[in-house]
Amino acid sequence: MATTTATTNPLTTAATAVDPLVGKKTGTTSSLSPWAGPYVTEMLGRGQALAGMPFQEYTGPLTPGQSSLQGQAFQGLAGLTTPTQFGQATAATNTAMQGLQSAQGSTFGAPQAQQYMSPYLQASLDPQLAEARRQAEIQRIANAGRLTKAGAFGGSRQAVMESEGNRNLLRNMADITGRGYQTAYEQGRNQYNTEQNLGLQNLQQQMAGGRQYADLGTAEQSSGLRNLDAQMGGGGVQRDISQQGMAADYAQFKEQRDFPYKQVQYMQSLLQGLPIETQSMTYQEPSTLSSTLGSAGGIMSLYNTLFPGS
Repeated sequence: MATTTATTNPLTTAATAVDPLVGKKTGTTSSLSPWAGPYVTEMLGRGQALAGMPFQEYTGPLTPGQSSLQGQAFQGLAGLTTPTQFGQATAATNTAMQGLQSAQGSTFGAPQAQQYMSPYLQASLDPQLAEARRQAEIQRIANAGRLTKAGAFGGSRQAVMESEGNRNLLRNMADITGRGYQTAYEQGRNQYNTEQNLGLQNLQQQMAGGRQYADLGTAEQSSGLRNLDAQMGGGGVQRDISQQGMAADYAQFKEQRDFPYKQVQYMQSLLQGLPIETQSMTYQEPSTLSSTLGSAGGIMSLYNTLFPGS
């Protein structure tokens, strides 16, 4: 088994020992510098007092709520109703549409002809028919006189002439009656068409009136909505002004609340970089050997004692 022996150089050991003039350090104590002690103590006292303060509640308003103009606008919105003109427009339009549907299905037929033809038609025809008969009778008498002069009265020639006269009378009376009825029919039809056109014009006017009612209702509604929108805009400006005032009040409250804390922080900032700490070190009294080593030539004397004759 090999044994290793470590040789210690007494010179080296003596050189690495504690400072022979001071002695061995036995402790270190740190404390505030005397000049900074009162300042730091006051600062810490303020901080401790602030830390013990209860929560400071802000009792002022934080939001303004709705403004007066906004309240009026909300009431206006809640009270919105359908304009009465819309109902009038609907009624006028429905009436006009019903009239148009009735007019489209109507034609000038026998019932309309009987209704619109003159009720005095026969009274106007009777004088014309009587005049035709009178003229026919005059012609018959004249023919009879000529036949009498000719000695042919009562013969076949007279019969032919009277038959022809009657036929002419009937044809003339038929023509008078036909022309009278045709004229009455056309006049009735014209009156019917005139009334139909007037009715259509009235219906068109009703339709136009319905559109006017609708336009008036739309204009009234739009005007009301614009007014409410303007009130909402003005109310928003009022609310913003109130909000700015409340925000300023709250900022002032925080400024006053935080001022003592900022003072402590400012006091602490003044100490940054300053030597406010003091360290005190304690040492053990040096031994005789240490004193010897610390004297001028003490090392050489120790060497000659340990190694004589060298």
